[in-house]
Amino acid sequence: MCNTCLDIQSFCVLDLTTNTLPATSVAPKASDAITILCVDDHPLFLEGIGTVIAHQSDMRLLGTASTAAAAVSQFRTHRPSIMLLDMRLPDASGLVVLRTVLSQFPQARIVMLTTYGGDFEVQQALEGGASGYILKNCDHDELVSVIRAVHAGRKYVPSEVAQTLAQNLGTEALTEREVQILNQVAMGTRNREIGRRLSISQDTVKSHLRHILDKLGAKDRAQALAIAIRRGIIHF
Repeated sequence: MCNTCLDIQSFCVLDLTTNTLPATSVAPKASDAITILCVDDHPLFLEGIGTVIAHQSDMRLLGTASTAAAAVSQFRTHRPSIMLLDMRLPDASGLVVLRTVLSQFPQARIVMLTTYGGDFEVQQALEGGASGYILKNCDHDELVSVIRAVHAGRKYVPSEVAQTLAQNLGTEALTEREVQILNQVAMGTRNREIGRRLSISQDTVKSHLRHILDKLGAKDRAQALAIAIRRGIIHF
């Protein structure tokens, strides 16, 4: 994990004993509705989100986007109250969109969407300024409650993700180079070929691998890969 220490409690608005969010009441006037931009490259998922939002009297879907470039453009055009942003898009990571939008609109409220519950990308998203992080398998009630909570100025991560983050606080994060090497190992690439592809020596590759095992608390490459997949450091 990186040197910046996050206060996990400040992000978790769930009551961990009941697994429910604080109740939100009243539907505002239409002009005061929570406006939403949803970014995802799966049409059926976008359609599902649109249906959920259409049934909320205090929300309005301004638009959708399926690429990183379109997401940034749509945000500039619509200036939504909330952006729901997929972590993985065809042309770039959702983290790139997050950083780009917040560099231009620091007050933007962005909730990351993902199928992964590992701590690595969550940590990156929260440190990048995301207001929340939600798993795509959440139910409709949780989704709309999170939107209302973030719109009200609160921050959110699911309880199970918060627990994973807490478990890994204080551990040293892998560097970008170490993640690159771990991805090469996952593809079955040998040290010499990894060095050639990354323009580094074989000894440097071995040194990086030792650091990777140490940081992940792994005894060998196989265990390192298993840990990295579970924590969302690499994906297949």
